[in-house]
Amino acid sequence: MSILCIANQKGGVGKTTTAVNLAAGLARAGQRVLLIDLDIQGSATATLGATPAHGDLSLADCMTTERPVLEVIRDTSTDGLKVAPAGDRLALVDIHLATAMAREHVLKRCLASSLPHFDHVVIDTAPYLGLLTMNALVAADHILVPVSCEYLPILGLKLFGETLARIGSALGAPCDVLGYLLTLYDRREKITVEVEKILRRNFGAAVFENPIRINTRHKAAPSHRQTIYQYERKNGRGRADYDHLVDEVLARVKARGEQSFARLLDEQAAARVQAGAIETAAG
Repeated sequence: MSILCIANQKGGVGKTTTAVNLAAGLARAGQRVLLIDLDIQGSATATLGATPAHGDLSLADCMTTERPVLEVIRDTSTDGLKVAPAGDRLALVDIHLATAMAREHVLKRCLASSLPHFDHVVIDTAPYLGLLTMNALVAADHILVPVSCEYLPILGLKLFGETLARIGSALGAPCDVLGYLLTLYDRREKITVEVEKILRRNFGAAVFENPIRINTRHKAAPSHRQTIYQYERKNGRGRADYDHLVDEVLARVKARGEQSFARLLDEQAAARVQAGAIETAAG
């Protein structure tokens, strides 16, 4: 299984749209998926029609009392997709976490007992580096970075990369960037072409092959409490774009897993050789 964090310190780049529709697409591909809404705006929760009523448990309760995430998850109208909803108290959690023990690892602890129930966990985050987002980055196996086709998001990528390096060094988190995803893509605009060239020149194969094209249906679908798969016709380009992304994500996650397994075998072999050398020397 994999934990995938959708993150970028710049707002308006399509993080929630990506999180919701990637999670839905993975579920449609036969995967058991949990979407965690760690953005205080709760947009992913609202899109999936899972906003908690007053007094209902939400992620805020998990993060403040370290309840298992399984206690707050809800079904959605997409088979195979469940959501751990943001609640109206999530905005206060950063304050609580400031004094919590090992505060950057709270979400990881809350998720531990839930992981066997899912093939993929997708985490939506806020566009700023608070403790909630730090928890998401530390808990994640991989990070997917949406980048809208504008100059400002491009400028912020260097800062975000430096942030990930510091988190990985200080907290021992993988901070593995699975890929950079071009969003709000419109080939007719010069800025789109320029941004794509810059991104592919600097990050090469780390940039997903297929971008998410600009599409007014991505804006309309949440108002109907629907994913793009529910709102758009079967041959719609929004659905097609996210189907391509699902295929690429599954392929990259599988490749990362195979690489990790190969490294583990190499380390075990090296350990056996070293142990044999020690025994020989002792004899």
